[in-house]
Amino acid sequence: MPVKVLIVDDSALVQQMLSKILGSDPGIQVVGVAPDPYVARDMIKKLNPDVLTLDVEMPRMNGIAFLENLMRLRPMSVVMVSSLIESGAEVTLKALELGAVDYFPKDQLEIACGSQGGVKDILGMVKAAAGARVRALDERKRINKEAMKRYTLEPGQVSNIGFSQLRFANRIIGLGASTGGTEAIADVLQYLPAGMPGIVITQHILDNFSKSFAMRLNANSGLNVVEAVDGQKIIPGHVYLAPDGRHLMVEREGLCHICRLDDGPLCNRHKPSVDVMFKSLAKSVGSNAIGVIMTGMGEDGAVGLSEMKQSGAATLAQDEMSSVIWGMPGSAIKRGCVDEVVSLRDISQRLIELSISS
Repeated sequence: MPVKVLIVDDSALVQQMLSKILGSDPGIQVVGVAPDPYVARDMIKKLNPDVLTLDVEMPRMNGIAFLENLMRLRPMSVVMVSSLIESGAEVTLKALELGAVDYFPKDQLEIACGSQGGVKDILGMVKAAAGARVRALDERKRINKEAMKRYTLEPGQVSNIGFSQLRFANRIIGLGASTGGTEAIADVLQYLPAGMPGIVITQHILDNFSKSFAMRLNANSGLNVVEAVDGQKIIPGHVYLAPDGRHLMVEREGLCHICRLDDGPLCNRHKPSVDVMFKSLAKSVGSNAIGVIMTGMGEDGAVGLSEMKQSGAATLAQDEMSSVIWGMPGSAIKRGCVDEVVSLRDISQRLIELSISS
Protein backbone atom coordinates (compact mmCIF):
# COMPACT_ATOMS: atom_id res chain seq x y z
CA MET A 1 0.00 0.00 0.00
CA PRO A 2 1.32 3.47 -0.84
CA VAL A 3 2.06 5.98 1.91
CA LYS A 4 -0.88 8.38 2.14
CA VAL A 5 0.19 12.01 2.53
CA LEU A 6 -1.87 15.10 3.34
CA ILE A 7 -0.21 18.44 2.47
CA VAL A 8 -1.09 21.31 4.81
CA ASP A 9 0.10 24.65 3.40
CA ASP A 10 -1.57 27.91 2.41
CA SER A 11 0.79 28.50 -0.54
CA ALA A 12 -0.57 27.21 -3.87
CA LEU A 13 2.98 27.10 -5.25
CA VAL A 14 4.24 24.95 -2.38
CA GLN A 15 1.21 22.69 -2.72
CA GLN A 16 2.05 22.19 -6.41
CA MET A 17 5.76 21.56 -5.83
CA LEU A 18 5.19 19.09 -3.01
CA SER A 19 2.44 17.31 -4.94
CA LYS A 20 4.79 16.99 -7.92
CA ILE A 21 7.70 15.67 -5.86
CA LEU A 22 5.65 13.22 -3.80
CA GLY A 23 3.55 12.14 -6.77
CA SER A 24 6.69 11.09 -8.67
CA ASP A 25 7.01 8.03 -6.43
CA PRO A 26 4.47 5.22 -6.89
CA GLY A 27 5.00 4.32 -3.24
CA ILE A 28 3.46 7.64 -2.13
CA GLN A 29 -0.08 8.91 -2.68
CA VAL A 30 -1.02 12.54 -2.05
CA VAL A 31 -4.57 12.09 -0.74
CA GLY A 32 -5.34 15.77 -0.27
CA VAL A 33 -4.24 19.38 0.16
CA ALA A 34 -5.42 21.63 2.99
CA PRO A 35 -4.88 25.43 3.07
CA ASP A 36 -5.14 25.71 6.86
CA PRO A 37 -5.37 23.56 10.03
CA TYR A 38 -9.16 23.76 10.27
CA VAL A 39 -9.59 22.24 6.83
CA ALA A 40 -6.79 19.78 7.63
CA ARG A 41 -8.56 18.61 10.77
CA ASP A 42 -11.63 17.55 8.80
CA MET A 43 -9.55 15.98 6.02
CA ILE A 44 -7.54 13.94 8.53
CA LYS A 45 -10.75 12.40 9.86
CA LYS A 46 -11.99 11.66 6.36
CA LEU A 47 -8.78 10.55 4.61
CA ASN A 48 -6.79 9.00 7.48
CA PRO A 49 -3.33 9.94 6.06
CA ASP A 50 -0.13 8.22 7.18
CA VAL A 51 1.96 11.41 7.04
CA LEU A 52 1.20 15.12 7.28
CA THR A 53 3.47 17.77 5.76
CA LEU A 54 2.85 20.90 7.80
CA ASP A 55 3.70 24.56 7.32
CA VAL A 56 4.36 26.79 10.33
CA GLU A 57 2.80 30.10 9.28
CA MET A 58 -0.79 29.72 8.09
CA PRO A 59 -4.03 31.67 8.43
CA ARG A 60 -6.49 31.03 11.28
CA MET A 61 -4.07 28.85 13.31
CA ASN A 62 -0.28 28.50 13.15
CA GLY A 63 1.29 25.13 12.54
CA ILE A 64 2.89 24.85 15.99
CA ALA A 65 -0.44 25.29 17.80
CA PHE A 66 -2.06 22.79 15.44
CA LEU A 67 0.80 20.31 15.93
CA GLU A 68 0.45 20.48 19.71
CA ASN A 69 -3.29 19.80 19.51
CA LEU A 70 -2.76 17.03 16.98
CA MET A 71 -0.12 15.22 19.06
CA ARG A 72 -2.42 15.24 22.07
CA LEU A 73 -5.62 14.14 20.38
CA ARG A 74 -4.52 12.13 17.32
CA PRO A 75 -0.75 11.50 17.24
CA MET A 76 0.57 10.91 13.73
CA SER A 77 3.73 11.33 11.68
CA VAL A 78 4.37 14.98 10.78
CA VAL A 79 7.12 16.48 8.61
CA MET A 80 7.50 20.24 9.01
CA VAL A 81 7.96 22.16 5.75
CA SER A 82 8.35 25.90 6.28
CA SER A 83 10.26 28.99 5.27
CA LEU A 84 10.76 29.64 9.00
CA ILE A 85 12.72 26.48 9.53
CA GLU A 86 16.21 27.70 8.62
CA SER A 87 15.89 31.22 10.05
CA GLY A 88 13.77 30.18 13.03
CA ALA A 89 15.64 27.24 14.52
CA GLU A 90 13.83 27.64 17.84
CA VAL A 91 10.48 27.19 16.08
CA THR A 92 11.65 23.96 14.48
CA LEU A 93 13.17 22.63 17.69
CA LYS A 94 9.84 23.33 19.38
CA ALA A 95 8.07 21.34 16.64
CA LEU A 96 10.42 18.41 17.19
CA GLU A 97 9.83 18.66 20.94
CA LEU A 98 6.08 18.44 20.33
CA GLY A 99 6.52 15.30 18.24
CA ALA A 100 7.25 16.23 14.61
CA VAL A 101 9.33 13.47 13.03
CA ASP A 102 11.44 15.58 10.69
CA TYR A 103 11.70 18.94 8.87
CA PHE A 104 12.57 20.38 5.48
CA PRO A 105 13.15 24.03 4.48
CA LYS A 106 10.50 25.38 2.12
CA ASP A 107 13.21 27.52 0.49
CA GLN A 108 14.89 24.36 -0.77
CA LEU A 109 11.79 22.90 -2.41
CA GLU A 110 12.37 24.69 -5.70
CA ILE A 111 16.00 23.53 -5.70
CA ALA A 112 14.87 20.01 -4.88
CA CYS A 113 12.46 20.00 -7.82
CA GLY A 114 15.41 20.38 -10.17
CA SER A 115 17.68 17.95 -8.33
CA GLN A 116 17.35 14.19 -8.37
CA GLY A 117 19.18 14.00 -5.06
CA GLY A 118 16.89 16.61 -3.49
CA VAL A 119 13.78 14.76 -4.62
CA LYS A 120 15.20 11.52 -3.25
CA ASP A 121 15.84 13.18 0.12
CA ILE A 122 12.25 14.38 0.44
CA LEU A 123 10.79 11.06 -0.70
CA GLY A 124 13.01 9.18 1.72
CA MET A 125 12.07 11.51 4.56
CA VAL A 126 8.33 11.04 3.98
CA LYS A 127 8.61 7.27 3.68
CA ALA A 128 10.70 7.08 6.84
CA ALA A 129 8.16 9.26 8.65
CA ALA A 130 5.42 6.80 7.68
CA GLY A 131 7.27 4.10 9.58
CA ALA A 132 8.20 6.27 12.56
CA ARG A 133 7.13 5.36 16.07
CA VAL A 134 5.00 8.31 17.19
CA ARG A 135 3.67 8.72 20.72
CA ALA A 136 1.02 11.05 22.06
CA LEU A 137 2.40 14.20 23.70
CA ASP A 138 0.87 13.36 27.08
CA GLU A 139 2.25 9.81 26.91
CA ARG A 140 5.77 11.10 26.28
CA LYS A 141 5.46 13.41 29.29
CA ARG A 142 4.25 10.49 31.43
CA ILE A 143 7.15 8.27 30.35
CA ASN A 144 9.56 11.10 31.13
CA LYS A 145 8.15 11.52 34.65
CA GLU A 146 8.38 7.77 35.27
CA ALA A 147 12.00 7.79 34.12
CA MET A 148 12.80 10.58 36.57
CA LYS A 149 11.48 8.51 39.49
CA ARG A 150 13.82 5.64 38.60
CA TYR A 151 16.95 7.68 39.18
CA THR A 152 18.69 8.28 42.48
CA LEU A 153 19.86 11.67 41.21
CA GLU A 154 17.83 14.64 40.13
CA PRO A 155 18.37 15.94 36.59
CA GLY A 156 21.59 17.94 36.51
CA GLN A 157 22.63 17.10 40.08
CA VAL A 158 25.57 15.01 41.31
CA SER A 159 24.40 11.96 43.30
CA ASN A 160 25.95 10.72 46.52
CA ILE A 161 27.64 7.60 45.09
CA GLY A 162 31.11 8.92 44.45
CA PHE A 163 31.02 10.76 41.14
CA SER A 164 34.29 12.45 42.07
CA GLN A 165 35.87 9.36 40.47
CA LEU A 166 34.57 10.54 37.12
CA ARG A 167 36.64 13.70 37.15
CA PHE A 168 39.83 11.66 36.91
CA ALA A 169 38.60 9.04 34.47
CA ASN A 170 40.28 9.16 31.08
CA ARG A 171 37.05 8.50 29.24
CA ILE A 172 35.11 10.16 26.42
CA ILE A 173 31.52 9.38 25.48
CA GLY A 174 30.28 9.69 21.89
CA LEU A 175 26.59 10.01 21.02
CA GLY A 176 25.37 9.78 17.42
CA ALA A 177 21.81 10.30 16.17
CA SER A 178 19.64 11.52 13.32
CA THR A 179 15.83 11.53 12.93
CA GLY A 180 14.27 11.79 16.41
CA GLY A 181 17.65 12.49 17.92
CA THR A 182 17.16 16.06 19.10
CA GLU A 183 14.67 14.95 21.76
CA ALA A 184 16.41 11.64 22.52
CA ILE A 185 19.73 13.41 23.17
CA ALA A 186 17.99 15.97 25.38
CA ASP A 187 16.43 13.13 27.39
CA VAL A 188 19.80 11.46 27.94
CA LEU A 189 21.69 14.60 28.95
CA GLN A 190 19.15 15.81 31.49
CA TYR A 191 19.79 12.78 33.73
CA LEU A 192 23.59 12.92 33.68
CA PRO A 193 25.47 14.45 36.64
CA ALA A 194 27.92 17.31 36.30
CA GLY A 195 30.94 15.07 36.87
CA MET A 196 30.50 12.95 33.74
CA PRO A 197 33.41 12.40 31.33
CA GLY A 198 33.56 14.68 28.32
CA ILE A 199 30.84 13.96 25.76
CA VAL A 200 30.96 14.54 22.00
CA ILE A 201 27.77 14.52 19.94
CA THR A 202 27.03 14.30 16.24
CA GLN A 203 23.39 14.92 15.35
CA HIS A 204 22.35 15.22 11.71
CA ILE A 205 20.95 18.73 11.52
CA LEU A 206 20.29 21.46 8.96
CA ASP A 207 22.47 24.53 8.57
CA ASN A 208 22.12 27.24 11.25
CA PHE A 209 20.59 24.82 13.77
CA SER A 210 23.48 23.52 15.84
CA LYS A 211 24.07 26.68 17.87
CA SER A 212 20.41 26.94 18.89
CA PHE A 213 20.33 23.20 19.63
CA ALA A 214 23.41 23.45 21.85
CA MET A 215 21.89 26.38 23.75
CA ARG A 216 18.66 24.47 24.27
CA LEU A 217 20.52 21.39 25.56
CA ASN A 218 22.63 23.56 27.87
CA ALA A 219 19.53 25.18 29.38
CA ASN A 220 18.07 21.79 30.31
CA SER A 221 21.14 19.95 31.57
CA GLY A 222 23.52 20.12 34.51
CA LEU A 223 26.35 19.69 32.00
CA ASN A 224 27.95 22.56 30.10
CA VAL A 225 26.83 22.06 26.47
CA VAL A 226 28.56 24.02 23.72
CA GLU A 227 28.95 23.98 19.96
CA ALA A 228 32.38 22.45 19.36
CA VAL A 229 35.30 24.69 18.36
CA ASP A 230 38.38 23.43 16.53
CA GLY A 231 41.23 22.72 18.95
CA GLN A 232 38.98 22.89 22.03
CA LYS A 233 40.12 20.72 24.94
CA ILE A 234 37.64 18.01 25.99
CA ILE A 235 37.13 18.07 29.76
CA PRO A 236 34.75 16.36 32.22
CA GLY A 237 31.35 17.92 32.74
CA HIS A 238 31.29 19.36 29.22
CA VAL A 239 29.43 18.35 26.07
CA TYR A 240 30.64 19.26 22.56
CA LEU A 241 28.10 19.31 19.72
CA ALA A 242 29.24 19.02 16.11
CA PRO A 243 28.46 22.27 14.27
CA ASP A 244 26.36 22.03 11.13
CA GLY A 245 28.42 21.51 7.99
CA ARG A 246 31.58 20.29 9.80
CA HIS A 247 32.68 16.81 10.89
CA LEU A 248 33.57 16.53 14.58
CA MET A 249 36.58 14.33 15.40
CA VAL A 250 38.48 13.63 18.60
CA GLU A 251 42.27 13.80 18.57
CA ARG A 252 44.83 13.11 21.25
CA GLU A 253 47.15 16.01 22.08
CA GLY A 254 49.69 15.23 24.76
CA LEU A 255 47.88 13.97 27.84
CA CYS A 256 44.48 15.26 26.80
CA HIS A 257 42.00 15.09 23.93
CA ILE A 258 40.77 17.91 21.74
CA CYS A 259 37.94 18.57 19.29
CA ARG A 260 39.02 18.69 15.68
CA LEU A 261 36.61 20.09 13.10
CA ASP A 262 36.94 18.96 9.50
CA ASP A 263 35.43 20.39 6.33
CA GLY A 264 36.05 17.25 4.30
CA PRO A 265 33.58 15.49 1.98
CA LEU A 266 30.21 14.11 3.01
CA CYS A 267 30.25 10.71 4.64
CA ASN A 268 27.10 8.61 4.17
CA ARG A 269 25.63 11.77 2.59
CA HIS A 270 26.09 13.66 5.88
CA LYS A 271 28.31 16.36 7.30
CA PRO A 272 28.65 16.09 10.23
CA SER A 273 28.79 12.31 10.11
CA VAL A 274 28.51 9.92 13.05
CA ASP A 275 30.90 7.48 11.36
CA VAL A 276 33.63 10.12 11.18
CA MET A 277 33.28 10.90 14.89
CA PHE A 278 33.11 7.25 16.00
CA LYS A 279 36.17 6.31 13.90
CA SER A 280 38.17 9.11 15.53
CA LEU A 281 37.15 7.87 18.99
CA ALA A 282 38.28 4.35 18.08
CA LYS A 283 41.66 5.68 16.93
CA SER A 284 42.34 8.29 19.63
CA VAL A 285 40.52 7.03 22.74
CA GLY A 286 40.24 3.28 22.20
CA SER A 287 39.04 1.23 25.15
CA ASN A 288 38.45 4.37 27.23
CA ALA A 289 35.64 5.44 24.92
CA ILE A 290 31.92 4.69 25.12
CA GLY A 291 29.86 4.84 21.93
CA VAL A 292 26.09 5.20 21.75
CA ILE A 293 24.17 5.04 18.48
CA MET A 294 20.63 6.38 18.71
CA THR A 295 17.45 6.88 16.71
CA GLY A 296 17.91 7.87 13.08
CA MET A 297 17.30 7.06 9.44
CA GLY A 298 20.00 5.30 7.42
CA GLU A 299 23.24 3.54 8.39
CA ASP A 300 25.57 6.35 9.46
CA GLY A 301 27.56 5.36 12.54
CA ALA A 302 27.44 1.57 12.15
CA VAL A 303 30.92 1.25 10.61
CA GLY A 304 32.43 3.67 13.11
CA LEU A 305 30.82 1.90 16.07
CA SER A 306 32.24 -1.38 14.76
CA GLU A 307 35.71 0.16 14.83
CA MET A 308 35.08 1.40 18.37
CA LYS A 309 34.14 -2.10 19.51
CA GLN A 310 37.25 -3.54 17.84
CA SER A 311 39.35 -0.99 19.76
CA GLY A 312 37.87 -2.19 23.06
CA ALA A 313 35.30 0.55 23.63
CA ALA A 314 31.91 -0.13 25.21
CA THR A 315 29.10 0.18 22.64
CA LEU A 316 25.39 0.79 23.17
CA ALA A 317 22.42 1.07 20.79
CA GLN A 318 18.98 2.51 21.46
CA ASP A 319 16.28 -0.15 21.23
CA GLU A 320 13.61 -0.25 18.55
CA MET A 321 10.69 0.43 20.87
CA SER A 322 12.02 3.79 22.07
CA SER A 323 13.47 4.90 18.70
CA VAL A 324 11.52 7.15 16.35
CA ILE A 325 13.40 5.55 13.42
CA TRP A 326 15.45 2.39 14.08
CA GLY A 327 17.62 2.61 10.97
CA MET A 328 20.97 3.59 12.51
CA PRO A 329 20.78 1.47 15.68
CA GLY A 330 19.35 -1.46 13.71
CA SER A 331 22.22 -1.29 11.18
CA ALA A 332 24.80 -1.32 13.97
CA ILE A 333 23.15 -4.29 15.66
CA LYS A 334 23.13 -6.23 12.37
CA ARG A 335 26.88 -5.67 12.15
CA GLY A 336 27.29 -7.33 15.53
CA CYS A 337 29.15 -4.37 17.01
CA VAL A 338 26.76 -3.52 19.86
CA ASP A 339 27.42 -4.70 23.42
CA GLU A 340 24.03 -3.68 24.78
CA VAL A 341 20.66 -2.68 23.34
CA VAL A 342 19.13 -0.19 25.77
CA SER A 343 15.84 1.68 26.07
CA LEU A 344 16.11 5.46 25.84
CA ARG A 345 15.11 5.87 29.47
CA ASP A 346 17.98 3.58 30.58
CA ILE A 347 20.83 5.03 28.47
CA SER A 348 21.75 7.69 31.07
CA GLN A 349 22.02 5.16 33.88
CA ARG A 350 24.19 2.82 31.79
CA LEU A 351 26.50 5.70 30.88
CA ILE A 352 26.87 6.54 34.57
CA GLU A 353 27.65 2.91 35.44
CA LEU A 354 30.13 2.45 32.59
CA SER A 355 31.85 5.74 33.41
CA ILE A 356 32.66 4.75 36.97
CA SER A 357 33.58 1.14 36.19
CA SER A 358 37.24 0.21 36.15
